[in-house]
Amino acid sequence: MVTEQEVEAIGRTLVDAAQPLPARFRALFTLRNLGGRAAVEWISRAFGDGSELLKHELAYCLGQMQDEAAIPVLIRVLEDTAQEPMVRHEAGEALGAIGNPEVLDVLKRYSQDPVVEVAETCQLAVRRLEWLQNNKEQPGRSPYLSVDPAPPAEETDVAKLREILLDESQELFERYRAMFALRNVGGQAAVLALAEGLRCGSALFRHEIGYVLGQLQDEACVPQLTAALCSRAESPMVRHECAEALGSIARPCCLRALRAFAGDEERVVRESCQVALDMYEYENGAQFQYADGLCKLQASS
Repeated sequence: MVTEQEVEAIGRTLVDAAQPLPARFRALFTLRNLGGRAAVEWISRAFGDGSELLKHELAYCLGQMQDEAAIPVLIRVLEDTAQEPMVRHEAGEALGAIGNPEVLDVLKRYSQDPVVEVAETCQLAVRRLEWLQNNKEQPGRSPYLSVDPAPPAEETDVAKLREILLDESQELFERYRAMFALRNVGGQAAVLALAEGLRCGSALFRHEIGYVLGQLQDEACVPQLTAALCSRAESPMVRHECAEALGSIARPCCLRALRAFAGDEERVVRESCQVALDMYEYENGAQFQYADGLCKLQASS
């Protein structure tokens, strides 16, 4: 049983800007795994931080927790135009992930946001909530234990899914469904089809491709992820996700790019590489779990 004092100690690590960012990330994911009202409150406190990357991950974790107690803070973040677009986007996605249709009006309003990534995210979240309302069965549990912004398509043929994925005349929601179906099918053909999506027009779409390739952890897509990370013409939102994917894949061929861009002029890219290098060490080490805040706390007491 986790005590209130232990949750508080982990929360204090999260909100302490003097702590190294990888330690704060591990504290965040520990709180996500623990769940409960106190964990939601500690995560919510950190939205005043200066790190765009950290705030993006706060919103992501609140969405993955699917705790309706997080809805008010996520709405505030979505509505706050002083927050970076990447943070507002993730708040919108998190509201869709929680799955409460009461947020539909807010999401529909921000589906017209002047920031295209925020608008597209809210459009996807609206479609997810409508899909949940029209389909009595919840989407099957993701094999990657994630709450995804769209349910996977029922199609399993890689060639057909690739065609939908790359067809920019299709509705974004249907292309996302193809994306998650390809992820679930897996294998090198699916990975390479997904990697082609890094050349598509929407930065939001490309960033989600990076996320999914990180989940797959297949070395076949390292050249495409590296090229996106190395491209200074690419959106920082996409470069950040490609960096984290390389950290998850965690093969020696990922290291050079992550080290090279750990000093990038874009803070969100720089910090993503730093966190990815920590993830690389975890994937190649003997640690039992990445979200190790509780283990470290109990070992020191």
